[in-house]
Amino acid sequence: MASAATDTATSVKPTPALKDELDIVIPTIRNLDFLEMWRPFFQPYHLIIVQDGDPTKNINVPDGFDYELYNRNDINKILGPKASCISFKDSACRCFGYMVSKKKYIYTIDDDCFVANDPSGKPINALEQHIKNLLSPSTPFFFNTLYDPYADGADFVRGYPFSLREGIPTAVSHGLWLNIPDYDAPTQLVKPLERNKRYVDAVLTIPKGTLFPMCGMNLAFDRDLIGPAMYFGLMGDGQPIGRYDDMWAGWCVKVICDHLGLGVKTGLPYIWHSKASNPFVNLRKEYKGIFWQEEIIPFFQTAVLPKDCTTVQKCYIELSKQVKEKLGKVDPYFDKLADAMVTWIDAWDELNSTSGGAKLPNSRSK
Repeated sequence: MASAATDTATSVKPTPALKDELDIVIPTIRNLDFLEMWRPFFQPYHLIIVQDGDPTKNINVPDGFDYELYNRNDINKILGPKASCISFKDSACRCFGYMVSKKKYIYTIDDDCFVANDPSGKPINALEQHIKNLLSPSTPFFFNTLYDPYADGADFVRGYPFSLREGIPTAVSHGLWLNIPDYDAPTQLVKPLERNKRYVDAVLTIPKGTLFPMCGMNLAFDRDLIGPAMYFGLMGDGQPIGRYDDMWAGWCVKVICDHLGLGVKTGLPYIWHSKASNPFVNLRKEYKGIFWQEEIIPFFQTAVLPKDCTTVQKCYIELSKQVKEKLGKVDPYFDKLADAMVTWIDAWDELNSTSGGAKLPNSRSK
C-alpha cells in the first residue's frame, strides 16, 4: 500500500456498511460451503441464491446466513411465460436475483471465489472496497494519471480541469481476481498453467466511449442507477452460446452509462479465483461467440441512443431494437436475444412496479 494512504487514513471517514441497502446475489449448482470463508464479511448481509440446474436438488447453506433461495420452479412460478428470458444451466441465471432484490446495491460473486490476501497478507474485504467504489464519483471524461483521484492519499493531478473534478455517479464497480485468470478457451489452452499473481493497488474509471469485458464473478452495481440493464442474456441450455453472459451485459451497460452520464470503475478489489473451468468445454460454449464478437463489439462501439432515451429502460428497449436490426443479420439468435431483452424489461417493471419489499411467493428464506 502507498505510504500516502496510510498517512491520511485517520482523516478519511469510515466506509458505511450499507447492510440494509445491499444484497449479495450468488448463482450455484452446489452446496455453498465457500461462504464459511466469507462469513466475517457477508454474514451481516442478505443473500439471494439462484439455484441453477436440477430444481429438486437440495442446496446446503451454512447456518447463520440470512438468505432467500430460488430454483427454476420458483422462477417459472414468479415470472410465468416471462421466465423464458432467464437462462437455464448457466450462471446467467444470477440476473433473476437482481430482478427480485429490493435493495439499492447488488454484489454478485461466484461460488468458486474465495477471500484473497493483499501483499501484506491481510484478508481483503472485497465488499467494503466495492462500496467505496460505488459511493465515490467516476471521472470518465478526462483520465487522471494517478487513477482514482478519490482514493485515500490521491487527488487530481496538475492540469486536470477543475470543471470536471466533481465527477459523476458511479453505477458499476468491476473487481478483479488473483490466481486463475478470466481467460477465454483458446488462451486457457495455450496457457494452462498461467496464474495471476500481480496485485495492482489501483482503481480507475473506464473512459467514456471505451468498452470493456465485464466479468460477473466479482461485481457490484447500483441497482437504482443501472439495474434494468444488468441482463445477462440468453445463454446455456437450448442456446448456441455460453460464457458471454456477463460480457453482453457489460457492453450494454457501458453504452447506456455513457449515454446517461454514469461511471464504471475497474480494479480493486481482488478475490481469489480457485477453479479453472475445462477449456475444451468452454471452447464448445464460446465457439460461435469468438466469431460473433468481431461483429458484436463494432456494433456496440458505434451504437447511438437518441436523446429521448432518458431512463435505463428506454435505453435498453432502444438497444434491443438496434440488436434486432443490425445483429439479427449475423445470426437468428440475435433476433431471439432482442426479444428476450424486451421480455426482461417487462418482467423487471412488473416485479418492481410497487414500492416496498413485498415478499415474493415460493422463495425459501431463512
